[in-house]
Amino acid sequence: MESTARDSSAPASSSPAQALINWDLAASTAARLTPAGPILSSAEIGDAVDSLRRLADASVHHVHHITGLEAARDLRDSSVLIVDRASWAKANTQSFAVMLKPAMEKMLESRRGTVSPAAASVSGAITGSQLGAVLAFLSSKVLGQYDPFAALAEGSNAPAGGRLLLVAPNIVSVERELNVTPEDFRLWVCLHEQTHRVQFAAAPWLRHHMLSEIDNLSGHLLGNVDSLLERASAAARSLKDRTATGNTPGRGAILDLLQNPEEKASLSHLTAVMSLLEGHANVVMDAVDASIVPSVKTIRQRFNDRGKDRGVIEKFIRSLLGLDAKMRQYSDGAKFVRAVVDVAGMEGFNRVWESAENLPTEPEIHDAKIWLDRMGL
Repeated sequence: MESTARDSSAPASSSPAQALINWDLAASTAARLTPAGPILSSAEIGDAVDSLRRLADASVHHVHHITGLEAARDLRDSSVLIVDRASWAKANTQSFAVMLKPAMEKMLESRRGTVSPAAASVSGAITGSQLGAVLAFLSSKVLGQYDPFAALAEGSNAPAGGRLLLVAPNIVSVERELNVTPEDFRLWVCLHEQTHRVQFAAAPWLRHHMLSEIDNLSGHLLGNVDSLLERASAAARSLKDRTATGNTPGRGAILDLLQNPEEKASLSHLTAVMSLLEGHANVVMDAVDASIVPSVKTIRQRFNDRGKDRGVIEKFIRSLLGLDAKMRQYSDGAKFVRAVVDVAGMEGFNRVWESAENLPTEPEIHDAKIWLDRMGL
């Protein structure tokens, strides 16, 4: 399936620090390795694109009704793009460049005179190829993604609020796999993804707060670059051992081990924020009934069951990358949101979008009463 809305941004960045990761090579590697999507005729592609655009627009009204967030009334500072797998991967190289640029600049500054341009170029090519391979794997798994950092990429023409990417071939592939009504499934997916767009519109401070926290964490990780390969190798061995014994990794085997106390604090905060965002979107997604999505019960059941049939290799990769941990974020965050709404209503829960101080901590995600007490609710 061809992209219907390719981003015309310039390469992620040409700064010296960004040479440590060859972003263009990452994007081209991902495009080359990305699995083929479902076979569709030109007419079917056009119908899918038109359908997703229409349902993306229609879902905003439902998000507003369920969340009560006035930000859902006006989302003109962001855009919706219907993309293919390669375009999703390219968009993510641009966002990764934004997120990692400060940390890489600090690392390069600390190693001034010890890293030659040639060495940086070779390292960047290796890292870019590796990142491209990871993005190729992920590109066939993601249904949609809200990217709040798109406008911050060098040369970007994205609107200030970012962009929502709906990966059409993956949505079509999953709806076929589940044998569900396409119109219903697409609206159900759009409800989740548009909720993320509304979250950042309701809390315009959130994108810069997350960038700061990502910078803090990535700075710690890249600052320990001398031991990074050794620690990554240890992570892989640990994952193998835990897989053999049936133990479940935490946030992903690599992230489990790439931590000192400061890293743990940064990762804990980001985990809590991501759990909140994903859980809230899932609550909205599940708040619809048959009057909005007629086959919603069937979709929920079949979608939740589809992970049981994954192969050993895919399970290993998902565990290494922390994708199963992301699914736990959906569950943990949704429990928190429902617990708060049960006590304080949606209006009380919406205080979470007022400031960074109101964001729940990781312990609060697992015990909503702590957050409710702190908020005086």
